[in-house]
Amino acid sequence: MRFERSKEWWVKRAIAEGNATIGAGLLARDPASESEIDDQAAPREESRIAFGRFINLMRRRHGMSIEKLADAAKVDASELLVIEEDVHYVPGPRTVYQLARMFDVPQARLMQLAGLTAANDAGLVEEAVRFAARSEAVHKLSPEESAALSAFVAVLGQGEPKRSL
Repeated sequence: MRFERSKEWWVKRAIAEGNATIGAGLLARDPASESEIDDQAAPREESRIAFGRFINLMRRRHGMSIEKLADAAKVDASELLVIEEDVHYVPGPRTVYQLARMFDVPQARLMQLAGLTAANDAGLVEEAVRFAARSEAVHKLSPEESAALSAFVAVLGQGEPKRSL
């Protein structure tokens, strides 16, 4: 016996689930139509700026070069370099998943920052912009950057259950 459901049926089910994380397949997306996603282009770019800055600062906080982070997270070093430098680049889902595991932050929220899913939390986008504006790329983390990074990590973890390994 085979069951087939329409996209509309699945969207209604997802909406009924509320803020629970729902996904299927490699590119699981929040239940938003393509037009809604296109309307969010500016916030997504702002989020990607914060994503690149976040990865850069977390890497530096851990005292790692791009090459060492790539080895530890099992991702391509050239992709990490592009993530930190190019705000228009959208990383692959596997890369974001590996980085979320490496830095012990919620995958779903990091996917939103990277532009892989539609942001359903306006507060996250606003906090991401604030974080990116307060942090600056310098050799060592300043006390302000360290505080901004810690506050942003706390925001990323809000409302997410702690995953067990």
